[in-house]
Amino acid sequence: MLEATKPQNTPPETPVNPALAAEAKIARVAVTVFPLLVVAAGIVGFLLPGAFKPLAPSVPYLLGIIMFCMGLTLTPPDFAAVAKRPWAVALGILAHYVIMPGAGWVIAMGLNLEPELAVGLILVGCAPSGTASNVMAFLAKGDVALSVAVATVSTLIAPIVTPLLVLFLAGSYLQIDAAGMVLDIAKTVLLPVVAGLLARLFLKKLVAKVLPALPWASAVVISLIVAIVVAGSASKIVAAGGIVFLAVVLHNGFGLGLGYLAGKIGRLDSKARRALAFEVGMQNSGLAATLATTHFSPLAALPSAVFSLWHNISGAIVAAWLARRPLGDAKG
Repeated sequence: MLEATKPQNTPPETPVNPALAAEAKIARVAVTVFPLLVVAAGIVGFLLPGAFKPLAPSVPYLLGIIMFCMGLTLTPPDFAAVAKRPWAVALGILAHYVIMPGAGWVIAMGLNLEPELAVGLILVGCAPSGTASNVMAFLAKGDVALSVAVATVSTLIAPIVTPLLVLFLAGSYLQIDAAGMVLDIAKTVLLPVVAGLLARLFLKKLVAKVLPALPWASAVVISLIVAIVVAGSASKIVAAGGIVFLAVVLHNGFGLGLGYLAGKIGRLDSKARRALAFEVGMQNSGLAATLATTHFSPLAALPSAVFSLWHNISGAIVAAWLARRPLGDAKG
């Protein structure tokens, strides 16, 4: 989660809030630079696999850093938003954990992916919402409060939901250690998020000083994870890269489109629909890469690495397009 995306209601007739304008600028820079960092990291990992392969055991700890940063950005009002809008949040969670896992399975079957790649793609679909989804909702003039609420809840329930979905959808491809996944997600996601939230509550002044640096810290760490994942499967990328990219583009496209459609079917307003598009279409690819590397193979983590790059590029493009469209139930 990025602090720059916290909602602020500014009436149309009032002057632009300088702080909000600055936050918008920071968010735009972040979504522009982040994909470039990921691309650079992937290239370096591919060209210098020997330098990054030995770092594979550190991937869970790197993910823990990202999740701790996410916890630092959470505040009590984020959780209050869940209680105020239970239907919208429940719809977002249901759409996220039905559409993306299902789409991953369908695409893996349709493209006849080899088992490791199929499991990797399904694993991406079963992950919680991506850490940059609320940034995209902010840039798209969507409902940021709803975006933050859905992302938070999807992350907190991931230790239970993600392993069960992977076991159900990917069990026919490879042996799945669902119990091990529960423990790993709790250690690398749930505990760091809770630790970050507690730090935010009890160390407010210190956390306030580091908040502006959190988006960049997360971007750098995610890029390092991508470099490590790419290095681990560098020898197979040339052969598998094309089909993986196609699978990821389809997967992300289904998520963005069907997420928006879910909001429309649920009769949510235009801002909420935009938020759900990103909450469904953008995944925590860092978690997926960590689980794939730990439980399967570097090749199984390749879809996660490609997804990490692509969903930030597509998210920024879709956000820019939506931002130029009027906010209306018929058009937004």
